This record gives sequence, C-alpha cells and structure tokens, in this order.
Amino acid sequence: MSRSATGRLSLAALFTAGLCAAALPGTAAADQPDPSYSYFGGLAAELTAPGQPPPGANDWSCAPTAAHPNPVVLLHGLGNDTVGWNTLSPVLVNAGYCVFTTTYGTGALGPIMGAVTPVETSARQISDFIDRVRAETGSDKVDLVGHSMGGAVPFYALNHLGAAPKIDHYVALAAPLHGSTVSGLADLQPLLESTAPGMELAAQCGPCQLSPGSRVAVDLNPDPAIAPAIRFTTVVSRYDEIATPWTTGLLDGPNVDNVVLQDLCATDYTEHFELPADPVAVRVVLNALDPEHARPVSCTVVLPFAGPPVR
Repeated sequence: MSRSATGRLSLAALFTAGLCAAALPGTAAADQPDPSYSYFGGLAAELTAPGQPPPGANDWSCAPTAAHPNPVVLLHGLGNDTVGWNTLSPVLVNAGYCVFTTTYGTGALGPIMGAVTPVETSARQISDFIDRVRAETGSDKVDLVGHSMGGAVPFYALNHLGAAPKIDHYVALAAPLHGSTVSGLADLQPLLESTAPGMELAAQCGPCQLSPGSRVAVDLNPDPAIAPAIRFTTVVSRYDEIATPWTTGLLDGPNVDNVVLQDLCATDYTEHFELPADPVAVRVVLNALDPEHARPVSCTVVLPFAGPPVR
C-alpha cells in the first residue's frame, strides 16, 4: 500500500473498527493482562478514567531488579500519558520493569493536553521528573522512551540541564529531532504570527518551536556525540504524517540504532499516533531496553490508528 493509498483510508471507518475492537471480549486492557495494541485503547482509557496513569505505571514502591536495574520513564507526545502509554506501560511492567510516566508541559487545557509549553519549560519538568524517579527508586540512571515531542525535548535536557549522566538507554519514537514540517502545516505558522501581533506563537508553543531550521530546533542539538555513553534507538514510520519528513526521527552516530518499521515489516502501515501501540514497535523497544535478551520481531498487519486487525 502506498502512502497515498493509506491516506485514502476513511478515518470514520478506522474509528468504527477501533470501537468495535474495544467492545469485543478480551481485547481491552481492563479485561486481560495484555493490552490492546491500538491507539483507540488509549483514547478509551482517557474517556473512562481521565488523568489516570496508564496501567502499571507510577508504582512508587517498585524496586528495580538486577535483571532490569533502570526504571523506565515514558514521555508522551502531544496529548498525555494516559493516551500515549496505554499499551507500552503494561507491556513493560509485565516484563519486570518499574515504569513511570508524567504529563508534562500542560497549558490551558490542563492534563488533557501536554507537551504544549515551550521546549525549555517542558525539558525542565522532564529533568525534574527524572530526578524524582531516581531518588524514589535509588537508581543512578533511568531509561527513556519518548514519543514525538517526548522523544525530542529530552535532548534539550541533555545539552543544557545536565541530564546525560542520568540516562542509560534513550528510545525515540517518531520524534521530530530535526524539526517537523507537519505535512506542510508548518508553512502556515508565519501567517498565523503575522495576523496576530503580539501573539508570539512560536515562543509560547513547544511544537511550533520545532519548525525545521528554527532557533529552538537548532538549539535542541540532537547530536548523540554529546552523550557517547547513552545508547540511542530511533523508531520511525514512512507513513508518519506529523513528524515529517519521517527522516527527521533518525540520528547519526556509533551509539545509535535507527529502525524504520517498514524495513522490518512491509505490512506495517502505522502512522504517527498508532506507533507507540504498534506491536512491531513495541518489540523493538523491548529489544532496545534489553539487547542481551532481544527476540525476533514478528511481522503483522498494522493499520493506522486501529493497530492489528481483530482475529
């Protein structure tokens, strides 16, 4: 399927399929230990219990084990931790990890929508949360898994807030590391600013700050060489419609593993929002966090937003 063919999929049909899947016995995270690998599952969780951490996350009594000594900090993209990590959080907890999440960078909409504040503000909140997790668990380092803005903003903390020694593995999913054109929507930003004097949109909106070539995008400095002890893994989809071009999510360096999902599985049509729940991407994350016990990635059909078809 080409990108244009994927784009012709009816969003209404996808939502209908997702709601039907959620209604079937044994597919919802609440009904079984394993979550539904679908973006719709996160939306349903937010509607059912707004503002609650994803399943298994934020057990502050969790003690890291010798097998998994680093607690995992999950950092959402534009949205919140409930929606973003409804799938990956219970998967990691079931695998024996201590998992922690936070909705950072909230604005006028409160915890419904995070990652909207300026990059520096979000980065400081993320840095403070990492310090809290380290203090509560007694761990020297954490592993980071970030989606979209959550995969890019921590580079500010690496460069400017002294976070590099506190991180072991850094996994970035569909992150606009080098800025994003948002499938061309970024071209409208100058128009919005010119028609709203004094609004200073780019200075107040974190995602707006990451237009390619912007001062903040350059200042983010997504260079793995600044932290040679960290192992970076990037995971991207050629069908991404938000972090565009999709190559913006790739890094370059000897301490980097770049993963293009379609190189692993040609029938994976995941786009930006489904990616953190994509079973192919989830296995890549598990392998990145524990490379000594990596398992082969199983290929399956993955639909935009809806995930694998119900079997």
